[in-house]
Amino acid sequence: MVTHVPAEAHGDECGALLSFLAEQRGGVRRAVLGLTEEQANSRPSASELSLGGLVKHLAEVEQGWVAIAKGEPRAVARDETNWHECFRLVDGETLEAQLAYWEKVAAETEAYVRSVPSLDDTFPLPDEPWFGQAERVSIRWLVLHLIRETARHAGHADIIRESLDGRTAFELVAEEQRMVVAS
Repeated sequence: MVTHVPAEAHGDECGALLSFLAEQRGGVRRAVLGLTEEQANSRPSASELSLGGLVKHLAEVEQGWVAIAKGEPRAVARDETNWHECFRLVDGETLEAQLAYWEKVAAETEAYVRSVPSLDDTFPLPDEPWFGQAERVSIRWLVLHLIRETARHAGHADIIRESLDGRTAFELVAEEQRMVVAS
């Protein structure tokens, strides 16, 4: 579900992009409010996706793209033998730990994007068949890509949550707002 990103929240293009990314992250985080580990790991829809798995996937993807932009290795190496593990919690992983990791990744993403001299600065895409030969993309492209990836999965998260217990994004926004007021 889309929430409002106030104009004064961002101030410039970089801030606007980061605010919209934060908004989409918030949609996924709201979708897991109040869930048990069992619920976070369940797959209540026709999809094989779980909410815990989506959180893990989004954290890994975001960290991986920022690492690529920095010219560093990804924190978690995935290949054709283990790529599917980024979509589910395994080996004692918990939703709480994945949310904390994603929060750390998000802070690192924001710090990195704000540190580059220009959103027009570029980096090479990985040497993968689905990317063009020696194609370079901008930091702007990176943030837009992260917004797109997160928004797509925020929609999945809405459907999964509603399939779990009938709670909609509107109800979860209201719950989150009540929690903020109470704290």
